[in-house]
Amino acid sequence: MINQMIPPLRADDDAHKALVWMDEFHCPHLPVVHELRFLGFITEATILEGNNIDRKVGDFALTGTTCVVGLNSHLYDVLKTAAEYKLQLVAVADKAGQYHGVITVHDAMAFFAHSAAVQMPGGILVLYMNFSDYSLAEISRLIEENRVKILSSIVKEDPIEPGKIRLTLKLNETDLSRTVATLERFGYKIIGRYQESQPLGSEKERLDMLLRYLDI
Repeated sequence: MINQMIPPLRADDDAHKALVWMDEFHCPHLPVVHELRFLGFITEATILEGNNIDRKVGDFALTGTTCVVGLNSHLYDVLKTAAEYKLQLVAVADKAGQYHGVITVHDAMAFFAHSAAVQMPGGILVLYMNFSDYSLAEISRLIEENRVKILSSIVKEDPIEPGKIRLTLKLNETDLSRTVATLERFGYKIIGRYQESQPLGSEKERLDMLLRYLDI
């Protein structure tokens, strides 16, 4: 997922060059490196606040100095890091600390959109429960009793009620009526139900709907 089109700035490059590159690559911030070591990101806002385009980018206060993932990091690590720093780029470095490039949030989401779990036909259920009641093994058992398989699952903590979670399940079945009935019979609360057998428009619209719900 490393984006080969976005080059890093050197610490001794001037701010004018940084602004030109930001405009060229349509990105409000760019990575800064020195001798293949990632120093952080220089942002357009920081340069404009400094009001000195001849200043070296390494002399500015850089952001996201630890907004870095390893070469073998999982997609979820990339998205978590980007969300933590509220940046559209995440730097990639090896175990020795050598800079290898950046991953954009857009590219990460495109990679996620082409994963098998997203592309395979099926329906989506969102369950709401206490984290103490969460058992994927038990939920899987109930779902598989209806000859349905879980393709993927995402757990998200409720930001308002500590101890509560939303469990999003992608299933390999578009008709979710029997599965919902089984889960509700055993006391599970269903707060979202998205069936691909319904006319939901384009593939992008379906993905956007899910991502908006997950707040990614």
